[in-house]
Amino acid sequence: MTYQTLQQAAETRRSIYALNKNLPVSNEEISEIVKHAVLHTPSSFNSQSTRVVVLFGEEHGKVWQFVEDALRAIVPAEQFEPTAQKLNLFKAGAATILFFEDQNVVKGLQEQFPSYAANFPVWADHANAMTQYAVWTTLAAAGVGANLQHYNPLPDAAIAKEWNLPESWLLRAQMVIGGIEAPAGEKTFEPVENRLKVFGA
Repeated sequence: MTYQTLQQAAETRRSIYALNKNLPVSNEEISEIVKHAVLHTPSSFNSQSTRVVVLFGEEHGKVWQFVEDALRAIVPAEQFEPTAQKLNLFKAGAATILFFEDQNVVKGLQEQFPSYAANFPVWADHANAMTQYAVWTTLAAAGVGANLQHYNPLPDAAIAKEWNLPESWLLRAQMVIGGIEAPAGEKTFEPVENRLKVFGA
């Protein structure tokens, strides 16, 4: 493998919103991709605090019904149509991957290393984000479309109850995946000279 292979995968990874239920790989392959990312993504102090739930088919649909129910409780009915259209894009996908951080692990590290206590929640989110990126990039290389959402904490209680998840699992993001119905639009970039500095090369 060359580093260009990894770079190509990174370039392929985009936010795909027009999804369908026709995954180009099997559910088992999706699960293995997620498993690999969970096992091999680094975390501070090797805490391994990230938790992931993969939901296919009707289970996937439940997530977005929970989100819709929560939003209908706070968004006026006469203003809900744009929100409904957006949620329908997510419902059209084939699966949802939920990313959590186990707060028991984070609190345990805070107690064990009090000098770093304020940093552990931040470092946990770093590990979670890296896991999300590892999953997303690998899915892109497999031809699977994905987009990342952050409706937490609105559906958190309903999700935890439906799948009997531990109270210590804090939901951080929801990744919708599916077959690619339409590609992402053109991506624009801020000048890299404003974002990167190199010294001593």
